[in-house]
Amino acid sequence: MTLYIGLMSGTSLDGVDGALAQFDGDATTTLGAAYISFPPSLRADLMALQAAGHNEIEREALAANQLAQHYAQCVAELLRTTGRTPQEIRAVAVHGQTIRHRPELGFTRQTNNPALLAELCGIDVIADFRSRDVAAGGQGAPLVPAFHQALFNQEGQTRVVANIGGIANISVLSGDGRVVGFDTGPGNVLMDGWIHRHRQQEYDADGAWAATGQIIPELLAELLKEPYLAQPAPKSTGRDLFHLEWLDARLAAHAVAAPEDVQRTLTQYTAVTLADAIKAYGSAADAVYICGGGAYNSVLMEALGKELGNQVMVASTQALGVAPNCVEPLAFAWLGYRFTERLAGNLPAVTGAQGERVLGALYPR
Repeated sequence: MTLYIGLMSGTSLDGVDGALAQFDGDATTTLGAAYISFPPSLRADLMALQAAGHNEIEREALAANQLAQHYAQCVAELLRTTGRTPQEIRAVAVHGQTIRHRPELGFTRQTNNPALLAELCGIDVIADFRSRDVAAGGQGAPLVPAFHQALFNQEGQTRVVANIGGIANISVLSGDGRVVGFDTGPGNVLMDGWIHRHRQQEYDADGAWAATGQIIPELLAELLKEPYLAQPAPKSTGRDLFHLEWLDARLAAHAVAAPEDVQRTLTQYTAVTLADAIKAYGSAADAVYICGGGAYNSVLMEALGKELGNQVMVASTQALGVAPNCVEPLAFAWLGYRFTERLAGNLPAVTGAQGERVLGALYPR
């Protein structure tokens, strides 16, 4: 069987994206997609787990059980809309929900209950994709550049694929097999947190609120002093660094700033840090393709184009035939396929691991 389901719930903590894919050698075909949103209670539980707290082992276990239920719903929706049965699916490959990412300390933690998911779905589950890379001395992230290379590489062209989820990352595909990839900094995570604080919305749809504000140059300059941005690749980051408390410390000198101006500045911050990374590592790019939720934010997309000087084409991955919200779940379906075939899923040049490794752990149905 060559059918795999990939599930991805990212740092935005909004829900789970799923994709059903068929693999035939190097060819990947998307057969269906689904999205299941998280209820506010689960989102709050997951947000609370981002930092140490009372009784967190039990709270994490309960959140993992809830996650498995939502993952199972996403699987069921994919099967329903594509007319497939559990027996036709080789495996469900699930990322889990990152609550700690500390590769410098030798660990990364994705909350999940893959055993329960296997029980609920009646399908083999493959999970825990990052820890083997970390065990081999790597960052455990980003893992998607290997899939970007498999799906989007074009001989004779240099392409940059930028994923703007909660955290942003890029893959520079040189067309000759060489790949550079790393987390560039915040994607939507600060924008999402800020609008939730002030307007009780989960995200700034199409950048509409940011569009009503003005960039605060002094605040942007302060944000750009973050040391992580100057670190060389390979590198990865997450909510362990970029969170509202981090932002509040830098807002101290701008306490009277209008909230919408801060939102516009945060949008520009994502655009600038992403553009700076592309200029530094993908300056020869023929095109930049955007995936993830940020691809649906026209204010962010316009700002990114301006930061790149409008000298390179900027488009969503839809131009390559893949919807922006499908790329990451497809990547984990591909990683599940690689695990089953006992093929490496990491790129040591990207993660810094000591070598190629088969990623994942199997929970049979």
